[in-house]
Amino acid sequence: MKGLILQKGERGYSYFKKPFCGIDALSQNYKWMLSNPVCYPQSDVLKRKFQNQKIVQFSGLELKKILELEDFQLIWGVLSGFSNHITWGEILQYSLPYADGYTGFWHNPLTLQHPLATAEFVAWDSRCTLFISKDDSLIYDVSRLYPQAEDLAAYNENV
Repeated sequence: MKGLILQKGERGYSYFKKPFCGIDALSQNYKWMLSNPVCYPQSDVLKRKFQNQKIVQFSGLELKKILELEDFQLIWGVLSGFSNHITWGEILQYSLPYADGYTGFWHNPLTLQHPLATAEFVAWDSRCTLFISKDDSLIYDVSRLYPQAEDLAAYNENV
């Protein structure tokens, strides 16, 4: 399990168009669940989809299309990625991941909140984005898109 913290070199954090449009595996190989989102999209359609929701479920391609329409900032929330063969019924048997108030991100060893997830993007008060994954190739791809990303485990040791 590896992780990254993105808090340098970008105009802002917790915008997800860049990874979902830049890394094909994220939109093609996974389904995504956004839990406990705090965000303020401009589109009325997206406002209805996201605001006051505990969870929002997407196919990877659906999420990519939404982000191509509007790259809104996620203030708080956990975007958990699951293999496409895992059913929503299986996923929803577990507690929902959350960002605000969860301290486990800041302790080693790194873990994913949802036991069936392969990866999680975490919007942390729009100050940074965390990315944790069981799949080292995804860590590599995200770090390639964000060259100033730091290793989250090393960051945790120095804080």
